[in-house]
Order: sequence, then C-alpha cells, then structure tokens
Amino acid sequence: MDASPELQQFLEQEKHKMMMSEMVTKLTNVCWDKCITSTPGSKFSSGETTCLTNCAQRYLDMTVIIAKRFEMQ
Repeated sequence: MDASPELQQFLEQEKHKMMMSEMVTKLTNVCWDKCITSTPGSKFSSGETTCLTNCAQRYLDMTVIIAKRFEMQ
C-alpha cells in the first residue's frame, strides 16, 4: 500500500526538521568545545563571541558547499 502524497510530504518535512535539529546540535557542540575554554560566566568574552560567530559561519558555509556537491551528483 502506497502512502498518500500528503503523508509523504509530511514525512519529508519531518525528515528535514530532524536533519536541521541534528545540524544545530552538532554545530553547538563543535563550536562550544572549540571556543569556550573556561567555565562560562554570565556573558561570553569578546574573544569567545568572535570565535563562536566565526565557527558557526564556517560550519554553515561548509554545509552549503557539501549540499551543493550532493545536488550536482
């Protein structure tokens, strides 16, 4: 029995949500481990803020590059 188009669309949307959630979790873990080297206080230092921003941007840029490569195949 084939799933209805609505069910297929719903499942595809849920799959994308799961992938985005996994990407955010990985991004958070990688950048936190790289940039937060001491016990965090009530605010990030300017160096930590810069590091987190740069790390997140690089991660997202690479994700886009990888996704485009897969689309080309």
